[in-house]
Amino acid sequence: MSYIPTPEQAKEILMQYNKEAFHIQHAETVSKVMGEFAKEYDSENVDFWRTVGMLHDIDFELYPEQHCVKANEMLHEMGMDEELIHAVVSHGYGICADVEPVKYMEKVLFAIDELTGLIGAAALMRPTGISDMEAKSVVKKFKDKKFAAGCSRDVIQRGADMLGIELRELIAKTIDAMRA
Repeated sequence: MSYIPTPEQAKEILMQYNKEAFHIQHAETVSKVMGEFAKEYDSENVDFWRTVGMLHDIDFELYPEQHCVKANEMLHEMGMDEELIHAVVSHGYGICADVEPVKYMEKVLFAIDELTGLIGAAALMRPTGISDMEAKSVVKKFKDKKFAAGCSRDVIQRGADMLGIELRELIAKTIDAMRA
C-alpha cells in the first residue's frame, strides 16, 4: 500500500536526510511555488504538488553524485506513491535521470527548480528583495552567465519549452508564486 505524505509530513521526512539550511530553504521554496502553480492548474491537488516540491531533492545532500537515483530507491523503501516518485525523479531528466516529465506538474517542477534559485539570487541583490521585482530584471540576470552560475540556464529554458510558454512568462509566474 503506497502513501502520499502531507506537505508537513514531507518536510519532516526531508529533514531526516537534509540538515543544511540552504537545502531545507530550497525545498520549502520549491514546495510553495509548486503550490501556487497548482492553485492555477490543478486546484484539487495543491498538497500533492507541494509534497512533490518538498521531497524533490530528498537525496541531494547525502548522494549528490546519485541524485534522483537514490531518491527513487529511498521513496520506494518508504512506500511512497508511484506518481509522487515519478514526479520527483523526473525533475532530473536529462541531467541525472532518464525518467521524462510527462504530466504538467512534473514539467512545472523541472522548470522552476533551477529558476527559483536564479530568482532568489537576484532578489538578494536588491534592497527591496522580491517584493517589486520584475521579470525583465531576471531575464537580464539570466543572460549574464556569471550571475548565479550554478543555476543552469539550459535547464530553465528546457523547462519553459516543455511547458510551451515563453521564458519571460515562466519567470513572471515564478516571481508571483515566490512572492505569495
